[in-house]
Amino acid sequence: MQKRSDFYFKYPPNIHELDLATMVNLFRTRGEPRKAASGQYIACAESGVLLKEAKSWFGLHYSQKTWDNLLTKGSEGFPLTEVELNILGVVYINDEEAPHREYVEKQSGVAEKLAYLIVNDLRSFGFLDEDDSGFVRITPRGEKALHGIARRIYEKRFMPEMLKTYTPVDEPKIEQAQKEDLDQTSLF
Repeated sequence: MQKRSDFYFKYPPNIHELDLATMVNLFRTRGEPRKAASGQYIACAESGVLLKEAKSWFGLHYSQKTWDNLLTKGSEGFPLTEVELNILGVVYINDEEAPHREYVEKQSGVAEKLAYLIVNDLRSFGFLDEDDSGFVRITPRGEKALHGIARRIYEKRFMPEMLKTYTPVDEPKIEQAQKEDLDQTSLF
């Protein structure tokens, strides 16, 4: 499915190269305000405007206005990315038979150590419920968040085709009618 917007949070493409301690630190400090050193400025990654204070996201900085605009409907202030869309989506489509947390982490599209952190945050924010056996279910809040990020990226409510790990189901084959052999001369 084709993306319609690039205006959403994204994890750095090389985040898997970081050691766990650095990754956890960057993950835990996302969204915190950063002040520029005296006489210095920080540039907003989206608008390029120079600022004295901005919110951080894995080494990038955003003005408060841009940060607020990057938050999606239903996210309740939680910065959602394609990874969260994958995690929430995998749980959403398997709602009848709750998937195990390990399976969800593997389907996330990022390194499992980052997926572990993200699932924990989604749980603590009330988007996912996990039972004692490790099976995960999406909550009504999680469904709203899922549809919000899907609308931001694809301009549609969530559909399984949006998942990074989506494999199309074999579509039914339509049999073609056989042509009758007519004794007609070809004009070509």
